[in-house]
Amino acid sequence: MKRTLIVVFMILALLLAACGGGEPAPEEAAPVEEPAAEEAAPAEEEAAEEPVEETAEEPAEEPAEEPAEEPTEEPTEEPAEEPTEEPAEEPAEESAVPNVLKVATTANITTWDPIKSFSTEAIYLANTYEPLLRVNPPDAAEQFTPVLAESWEVSDDGLTWTFHLREGVTFHDGEPLTADAVKQSIDTAAAEAGASFIWLPLESVDVVDDSTVAITTSYPASVDLIASSLYGAWIVSPKALEARAGDENYFETGIEAGTGPYMLESYTPDQEVLLTRNEDYWGGWDGDHYEKVLLQIVPEAVQQQQMFEGGEVDIALRMPQENYASFDGREGYTYLAEPAFFNYVGFFNTLRPPLDDPKVRQALSYAVPYQDLIDVAAFGLATQARGAAPAGVWPYSEEVAQYSQDLEKARELLAEAGHADGFDLRLTYAAENITEERFAPLLKDAFAEVGVNVEIEPILFSQQWEEAKGDPANAQDMFLLLYWPTYSDAGTDNLWSMFHSSEAPFFNLSYWANEEFDTLIDEAATLTVTDPETAQQMYNDAQNLMVEEAPALFFFDTKAPFVIPDHVGGFDYNLNYPFAQAFFYDMFPVQE
Repeated sequence: MKRTLIVVFMILALLLAACGGGEPAPEEAAPVEEPAAEEAAPAEEEAAEEPVEETAEEPAEEPAEEPAEEPTEEPTEEPAEEPTEEPAEEPAEESAVPNVLKVATTANITTWDPIKSFSTEAIYLANTYEPLLRVNPPDAAEQFTPVLAESWEVSDDGLTWTFHLREGVTFHDGEPLTADAVKQSIDTAAAEAGASFIWLPLESVDVVDDSTVAITTSYPASVDLIASSLYGAWIVSPKALEARAGDENYFETGIEAGTGPYMLESYTPDQEVLLTRNEDYWGGWDGDHYEKVLLQIVPEAVQQQQMFEGGEVDIALRMPQENYASFDGREGYTYLAEPAFFNYVGFFNTLRPPLDDPKVRQALSYAVPYQDLIDVAAFGLATQARGAAPAGVWPYSEEVAQYSQDLEKARELLAEAGHADGFDLRLTYAAENITEERFAPLLKDAFAEVGVNVEIEPILFSQQWEEAKGDPANAQDMFLLLYWPTYSDAGTDNLWSMFHSSEAPFFNLSYWANEEFDTLIDEAATLTVTDPETAQQMYNDAQNLMVEEAPALFFFDTKAPFVIPDHVGGFDYNLNYPFAQAFFYDMFPVQE
C-alpha cells in the first residue's frame, strides 16, 4: 500500500515538474521530455517547461568591475627629474580586469522559492543554495562530495541516516546552520516542495544535537541520493522559512537565503541574473575563483552562439546542437560531449492488437535503425540505450540486452505472429521536440521495409499525454517520450514510473503489466541500501525481462555537449544535475 501511495504522489509531482513537451537543451528545465543537451528542458524537447526562449536584451549594466585604484602614494623615491625609466607598474592591470564570468543561458525563473522550485531556475539555486551532499559524476573516485554534511552513516537496517553537519556555516542572512535548520528545511520540503515525492519514505527528522540530525525512513531508502537531489533538498535559512510561512510569495522578488558560494546581487526578469560571491562562504576564496557571474537569459540557440563567438559571453549553454562538433579540435576551445540524464523511449500500446503480441513488438524492435537515429536525430550526441536507465545512472548496467537492426529477423517474427502482410500504426510525438521530429520519419521508413505502415502525427506533448492517459484502449499505437529521473535513481523513477503496472496510467503509457517485473523492481528498491549487489542483479533481471517483452522501444541515451574556451578553467559537467549545468565556484579565469 505504501509503495502504491508513493507511486501516486511521485507521478503527480513528476508530471507537474518533470514532464513537458520540449527537449532539454544542454541546460534546461525540469523533468520529462528532452534534455538540455540540445534542447534540454523537461520531458520534451525544451520540455513543456524547457526554458521559454525569449530574446534576451543587453544587460542594463555589465557587472560592476572596479577599476584598479590609483596608487595612494607616489613612488617611495621621487627623482628630482623625470625618471629615465618608467616606474615599475603596479599589478593594477590584473585587478583592473573584471573577475566576472559571463554566461548565456535559456534558463528562466519560474520561482525563486527553493522549496517550490522544480524547473530551469535550478542553475541559479544550485549556486546559491546547498544540500547536505552532492552526487559525483559516475567516473569519480567517490560517489558523494560532502557539502553541508561533513560525514554521515546509516544504521544496519538501512532505516536511519545520521548526518554530522559542517561547523561554522552561516546562511546569507546571517543565521547559523544548525540541525534544527536542516530539520525545518526537510520537513517543509517533504510537505510542500515541487518535488516533495522524493521524501515519501520519510518517517521523521530528529535533532540529535546542534550539529547532528537523524533521518528515519519507512523502508531502507537511499537517503544519500534523496538528500543530494537538485530539487526538494536545499537547506534554507529558518528565518526565511518563517517569513515564507507568513507570505507565500516571500522569495519571488529575488530573495534568496542559502549557504552557497554566491549570493543574488540583482535580477532583471527575462533578461539577466547577477550573482556575487558570498564573502563568508565556508569554503573560502583562496585560489582562483570568479567574483561575479552574470547570466544572460537568451532563449535563441543561434543568438547564444553568436554572442559566444563574438566574445560577449564566456560560456553559451545552448547552441544549435548540430554546431557543437564544429568546435572539436578548434584552437582556443575544448569540446565536450558528456553522458546526460535523459533517454528516449517509444511506447507500444500493449492493449491493442497486434501490439498486444510480444512477438510483434520484438519484430518492430529489430526493425529500428538505432545508429541512424543517433546520427541523424541526435547528431551523434547519444549512445544506444540499454533499457530505461540512462547510462551512468543507477541501476544502469552493460548486462542489460539491446536489440540491433535485423530486418530479416523482424520479417520472420511478423510472419510467425500472422502478420506477414503487415498492418497500420499511428505514432504520435511531441510537436515541440525537435529530436523526435527528426527521428520519427526514420522509424516510418524502417517499419515500411517490413510491411508496417506508420502514420506520424505531431501534437503538443500535453495533448499527446492526455490522449494516452484518457482512453488507453483507443489511444495512439506508439508514443514517443523523452524522460529523465528527478534524482539519481532510475530504479525507483524510470523503471517504476514508466513500466510498473498501475490501475490508472500516468507514465506507464505502454499499459504493460507484468507481475514478475513489478516484484523484481519493488524488492530491488528495498535492497539498494543494505544489499546493493543483489539489488543491481534484480534490476538487471527486471530490465532484461522488459527488453524481451518489449513494451517499448529503447532508442538512445543523450549526451550533453559543451564548448569551453581556453580562458575558462574548472568546468566539470555533472550528469546528476542536468539543469544546473555548472557549479561556478569550481570555475576560474585562466590567465594567459
